[in-house]
Amino acid sequence: MTEMVKTAVCSRDAAEPVGPYSQAIVTGSLVFVSGQLGMVLAKKKLSETVEGQTRLALESIGKILAEAGCSMDDVVKTTVLLADMDDFKAVNRVYAEFFNEPFPARAAYQVVKLPLDAMVEIEAVARLKER
Repeated sequence: MTEMVKTAVCSRDAAEPVGPYSQAIVTGSLVFVSGQLGMVLAKKKLSETVEGQTRLALESIGKILAEAGCSMDDVVKTTVLLADMDDFKAVNRVYAEFFNEPFPARAAYQVVKLPLDAMVEIEAVARLKER
C-alpha cells in the first residue's frame, strides 16, 4: 500500500489562517482548501457586506488554488457556511461569477456562528492538473 503524502499550500495573497490549520493541503490528485473568510487583506478585517465577504473568500480560494497549480475550473466540491440563510440568494449571485458549467457539487448550511463573526465561509476541494 502506497502512503499518501500531504503537502501544505500557502498563498501570501490570501488571508492567514485564524487558527492551527493550513490554507490548503495537497494529497494525491486533490487539493483541500480550508474555509476562507471574506477578509480585506490590507485592513485585516472582514468586508462589511455578505456579497463582499463572498467575493473575497472566493478570490482567496482562487489564489490558494493557483499556488497549488490549479484554478477555480478545477474545483469539484464546495461547502458554503452562512450565518444567515436569508443571504443565500446574494451569495449565489456572487458565487456564480466564479464558476463555469459544470458547476462544482456544493452543500450550503446555516450555522450558529462563524469565526470573527463572519457572514460566510467557503471551503473547496479541487483536482490537480496532470503534470
